Amino acid sequence: MTPEQVERHLLRANAVAQRAIGLGKHPFGAILVAPDGETVLAEQGNVDTVNHAESTLARMAATNFTPDYLWGCTLVTTVESCAMCAGTQYWANIGTLVFGMTERRLLELTGNHAENPTMDLPSRTVLTAGQKQVEVIGPVPAVEDAIAALHRDFWTR
Repeated sequence: MTPEQVERHLLRANAVAQRAIGLGKHPFGAILVAPDGETVLAEQGNVDTVNHAESTLARMAATNFTPDYLWGCTLVTTVESCAMCAGTQYWANIGTLVFGMTERRLLELTGNHAENPTMDLPSRTVLTAGQKQVEVIGPVPAVEDAIAALHRDFWTR
């Protein structure tokens, strides 16, 4: 994916996160991008504290696409995947992860919020513990402020 595609897809994922807020959910959004780097195959907002946008999307993808096809796909998410979501992506065989803002930055914004007990465990650490080499791109400074704005507003309510 080119830097322009990465930024464009992250902004689309952020629009999904904005939509999730409108549905009364937490401000997380993820999209699945096809191997061509352009086609968006699916979008998912956060469902709840156990069914995150990324893990829900990865499970759906594993049900609908072959592992070989998914290895060429990219999961694009607003905030770095937590340990659960990175693990789900790994097992779904999605070959690339793109995120806009780090989990550590999210922790700074949310603090000790009861609805978001953020773990300070980078997705790279989780993914490099596996046998497959999932590519990780992020954080992306060009979109971080837009993503952080949703969280700043949401978690301080």
